[in-house]
Amino acid sequence: MSSTDVLESIIVSSPVGRLRLTASRRGLVSIDVVRSAAKVASRTPTGPAGSILDRTRRQLEQYFSGRRRSFDVPLDLRGTDFQVAAWKAMTRIPYGTTISYGDQARAIGKPTAFRAVGSANGRNPIPIIVPCHRVLASDGTLGGYSLGLSMKRRLLTLEGVSAAG
Repeated sequence: MSSTDVLESIIVSSPVGRLRLTASRRGLVSIDVVRSAAKVASRTPTGPAGSILDRTRRQLEQYFSGRRRSFDVPLDLRGTDFQVAAWKAMTRIPYGTTISYGDQARAIGKPTAFRAVGSANGRNPIPIIVPCHRVLASDGTLGGYSLGLSMKRRLLTLEGVSAAG
């Protein structure tokens, strides 16, 4: 990230809590759950980042209401080459479908790197849109999730998937 790279954020309400969406002029950078009940001051973003944030907000609303199964907002993925490859692989997992960490490792050409894939998934800065909730342990249990297993279960349920554990 260069010193001239300005990030803009908005807070949106969703069925899974308040979400902070952050974007650069190139794409969505992160989605975080706002856990504090305190009022978060924000200004209305403008320019390319503002447009990306507005598009993301609309697509998330559609997703949570069952009217959207895939996202097409531009992403500004920031991580190691391995992390970015793992995150991009998750964007190809269809709505309502799950894969294992091993499947994801094979999809990026690193068949024995399932633990590293799990670690990369845990650092996914754009949950929901980069759907790490769709990756399960090889025995079909939920595995981990950076936003908590309850959230992972809720997202899978929304998509019509029931997972063990």
